Amino acid sequence: MQRKPNLRALCRRLPAGGNLPGHRLRFGSGTEGIERLEASLVGEAFSPHRHDTYAIGMTLRGVQTFRYRGELRHCLPGEWHILHPDETHDGAAGTDEGFGYRIIYIDPFLVQEALGGRPLPFVADPVVGHRDVHPSLLASLADIDEPLGDLERLEVALLVAEMLERHSSAPLRKRAPLALEPLSRVRDLIADDPAVRHTVEEFEDVSGLDRWTIARQFRAAFGTSPTRFRTMRQLDRSRRMLAGGMPLCDAALGAGFADQSHMTRMFKRAYGLTPARWVAALAGVTAHP
Repeated sequence: MQRKPNLRALCRRLPAGGNLPGHRLRFGSGTEGIERLEASLVGEAFSPHRHDTYAIGMTLRGVQTFRYRGELRHCLPGEWHILHPDETHDGAAGTDEGFGYRIIYIDPFLVQEALGGRPLPFVADPVVGHRDVHPSLLASLADIDEPLGDLERLEVALLVAEMLERHSSAPLRKRAPLALEPLSRVRDLIADDPAVRHTVEEFEDVSGLDRWTIARQFRAAFGTSPTRFRTMRQLDRSRRMLAGGMPLCDAALGAGFADQSHMTRMFKRAYGLTPARWVAALAGVTAHP
């Protein structure tokens, strides 16, 4: 991992876009199961949305506010936030100056591997002070363009797993072990081609589990339902197409959505922005809904 960064110096850095109105997004270097993003927001808000990943970020400037589990939260420069998969949240600036942040999106499957099969932890209080964050995890956000190799990928996953367990809202309870290998086959079947809508019978055939066990344990293992997991993989595919310049309609059909309107609804629910605004935020321009 990188050397421990200077927290004050990192917090003084402004995300791309400065104080221009709107959203500015810049993806850094990632790897399988990990995305890193630098963002700023001035004068607009993210609509309520939910990811199927853990979203672990740090405010760099301004005041970040978001509603989470029925409460309005505030995250100041240097503070971190931990958002659990499938938990609805929004995002807005607490002042007219807007705010900037960096964030890691990490696949619950990778966290599950780091936990060695233990249940996914849940952190009810999402705001964490910088003193409660391992310096090496801070370093992973110090330069989001630094490539993440296989070893760094494992280190980040272990650091995130340790952070989640340390701040978990409830003591870990013993429960029956999850059928991770069969559940992984269901997950892989969906991820291999998310445009295909598989039947429950296919899930049972590939896993050897009954449908109720699949429904119960898939969420416990991976933080979301099989249906939601498929939708998010469709959105991953559509994002790649849109980032490459593909028109909205073609990206929707290529990802297996019924039409552009269907993709737009799912996109906004997942990211808090319409596809058009998301593309504009990547390009640093203003877009209409």
